[in-house]
Amino acid sequence: VALPTVMTLIISVGVVELAGQSIIVRRLSSLEDLANVNLLLTDKTGTLTENRITVADLTPFIQMSESDIWARALAASPEADENPLTAAVRTAAAGHVSNPLKVVDVIPGDSERKRATAIFQERDARFVVSMGAPQIIEGLCAFDDDVRSRFRQAVSEAAHGGFRVLALADTTGTEERNMRLVAVLFLADALRADAPETVRFMQEQGIAVKMVTGDSYDVATEVARTLGLEGRIMRRSELEGDESRRLADALPTCGGFAEVMPKDKYEIVRSAMSSRPPHVVAVTGDGVNDVPPVKAANVGIAVTNAVDALKGTADIVLTSPGIAVIKTAIVESRKIFVRLYNYSVYRISESFRLIITVAVIGLLFHTYPLTPVQIILIALLNDVPIISLAFDRVAVPHSPAAINVRQRLILSLLFGLTGIGNSLILLWVAISIFHAPWAVIQTLFFLKLTVSGHMLLYVAHTEKPWYRFLPSSQVIWATSLTQAVATALSLLGIFVTAIPWQYAVFVWIWSFGWMQVSELAKYANKRMSSASSVPTGQHA
Repeated sequence: VALPTVMTLIISVGVVELAGQSIIVRRLSSLEDLANVNLLLTDKTGTLTENRITVADLTPFIQMSESDIWARALAASPEADENPLTAAVRTAAAGHVSNPLKVVDVIPGDSERKRATAIFQERDARFVVSMGAPQIIEGLCAFDDDVRSRFRQAVSEAAHGGFRVLALADTTGTEERNMRLVAVLFLADALRADAPETVRFMQEQGIAVKMVTGDSYDVATEVARTLGLEGRIMRRSELEGDESRRLADALPTCGGFAEVMPKDKYEIVRSAMSSRPPHVVAVTGDGVNDVPPVKAANVGIAVTNAVDALKGTADIVLTSPGIAVIKTAIVESRKIFVRLYNYSVYRISESFRLIITVAVIGLLFHTYPLTPVQIILIALLNDVPIISLAFDRVAVPHSPAAINVRQRLILSLLFGLTGIGNSLILLWVAISIFHAPWAVIQTLFFLKLTVSGHMLLYVAHTEKPWYRFLPSSQVIWATSLTQAVATALSLLGIFVTAIPWQYAVFVWIWSFGWMQVSELAKYANKRMSSASSVPTGQHA
């Protein structure tokens, strides 16, 4: 009965914690998915970088005044184009252009064309000017070998220096054919100071990080090298053909993808999720074009500068720049996962113990070790410690969480069988040694089930010996309170038959002793198991 409430409460407490860390969770269950993520696909601009782009330099390729070059760059940077690259060009050009060109038509840049185009009037002639990705502008220009060589060398050197490049070309008429290369602009967008450390943290936590960017291969390669991304960068052209198969083969060894189109990002997500073995994928995005991959991923993350449409689709929204806060989300999600796991182990073992004990004694003695009122009291007293598990201190795994269902069942049944043995032997002691009446035996069982059941929380919440890794103060206070209440009810005879204080002391000592037996059962299970369901990690 308590399962949905406990799960929701545990997750909700985590959501509240994350809200104070600049992370808004829009889908509660995404935190469970985040605990299992083993692949993060991240944008570059504005996520791994500062997204404060400036024009660092300009290299002309024809004899033309600097003012005229900047005028052409400004014409190809329309106000309607909200791309941060063109915004940086507009800002830089404003200080060099006193008489802007007369623009008669303009096509803003987009992720498909990868360039902006403008037609301007100069005296009685019309000209077309284009500015965009070097590989796109190169295909529109008529180069001689010397110019082509100098152009490629300039682009390559800029990329190795960590600069992004925009090429500027123009020609007479209104068609983008046989254009002449006017200049190359070098733009700087520094990596975020926390980006390398964030990538390293992800890798240490068993999460592969792949960069997905529309930038050139050389720029992406330099950024990947600086960040420490493992594997080479793949060009979009390498994915042509059987795209899904190529992606599935490339994912384990590549460090990211360069020169990608919006639809490519969706294909990368889809291929990663359907690979063998499948990846659990988290993906970041900021634009409308990122809606399909963010929606398709196991966990979609909208970064702080994302458009509203993407924030409405994403599972998690970051309200501070960069992805460093994802570290907090991962740690919190794994803590939630472990808390849910610990609760399930405890709940399975307790239910098994109670049901089998009552059934076996009922069959043997044709009566029951608990009254209906005592069962209700046990249920009520169990609620407080169970709710406190939402605040429990747990060990955070260093790898994506995964439940070995068989192993969890074995551990739970071992705890349950220990509890059944505990109950049956106690019954024999009460009858054969204490010669207690059945009403007193029922109170003994009520007290024992409460005290020993709550002691089991100390054992079940950690793989370590219980005394080396105690629960949080909330759990300790909750269990102590409920055990004290159960003891008081038993001594005072409230709702139950009163028992002597010596019996209460005996039950406490008995329960503590059997707590150590449960500890031994846990240790034996760990030794027999080749791998633990939830690996022990750093303390939190």
